[in-house]
Amino acid sequence: MSLSVDVYVPRAEGGIEVLDVPPESSDVAGWERWRTEVWGSEPVRSLGARFFPRLATEDLTVAPDEVSDFLAECDLLRTHLARIADHMAAEAEAEAETGTGTGTGAGAASRKSHADHAEDVRRRLDNIVNAARRALGIGGGVIIW
Repeated sequence: MSLSVDVYVPRAEGGIEVLDVPPESSDVAGWERWRTEVWGSEPVRSLGARFFPRLATEDLTVAPDEVSDFLAECDLLRTHLARIADHMAAEAEAEAETGTGTGTGAGAASRKSHADHAEDVRRRLDNIVNAARRALGIGGGVIIW
């Protein structure tokens, strides 16, 4: 399974309405295992990230008034892609050595280069940033689930 990023708008009567993903956009936010292996990983937490690490234990809902801060956190992660990719490469290497792959993509992950890991995170961050910008433009929020 994979994580999805969506834009939502709060309903006047309570709850939220999740909007359709525009045709030119992607809602892919990473594999399910990225909850802990990427977004909730030690390198991300050590940067002082406060939104992404929540994915390790729950779906992430970013309120409309938090979207600007969330975009700043996305920029922070983008500036540290090499560090995150280092962690991913080390995790994949450890899995390859011990044979402890934990799910979809485990075998493929062990064959990826550092640059491939960084590109994977960059592409998912692009999708997340695009959703956050759409949300910001309409006064909505972001949900990653």
